[in-house]
Amino acid sequence: MSRVAKKPITLPKGVEISVANGTVSVKGPKGTLTTHELPGISFAQENGVATVVVADGTDDKFGGTARAIVANMVIGVANGFEKKLELVGVGYRAQMQGKSINLSLGFSHPVVFEAPEGITIETPTQTEVLVKGADKQLVGQVAAKIRAFRSPEPYKGKGVRYAGEKIILKEAKKA
Repeated sequence: MSRVAKKPITLPKGVEISVANGTVSVKGPKGTLTTHELPGISFAQENGVATVVVADGTDDKFGGTARAIVANMVIGVANGFEKKLELVGVGYRAQMQGKSINLSLGFSHPVVFEAPEGITIETPTQTEVLVKGADKQLVGQVAAKIRAFRSPEPYKGKGVRYAGEKIILKEAKKA
């Protein structure tokens, strides 16, 4: 078994894992997440610790992946995940309109993005966007979709970028 699969998953208070009908579900204070069970992999839970169990005679190639997915689900239902985006550019701003976000990104029209189920989007300032949720994959995917509306360009660095992202600027043409 891989090193990742051997690591136990510590369950915080109020988080439960249940395996039934080929699905693994994790329930906690931030909601419930489910995923399908990978072939030959199951989970054993005792004393607030979950471990990966590989069935006899099967290959354990999915052990580390299954453990990582379930560990992210446990963190998500306990604490949640968040991605911060920054809008860099003159006139670039974001504001919430109900459950959707209205982005002014230098186009002739505003871009309206509807947040999917399980994701909350906040705008602490006009140039910051926070994407929050329990599902790590979905939070990253929504943040990537928002960034894709106007990804940072390489000459001035204008666009939507992740917080702390370094953009390598190209040198302008010389006469």
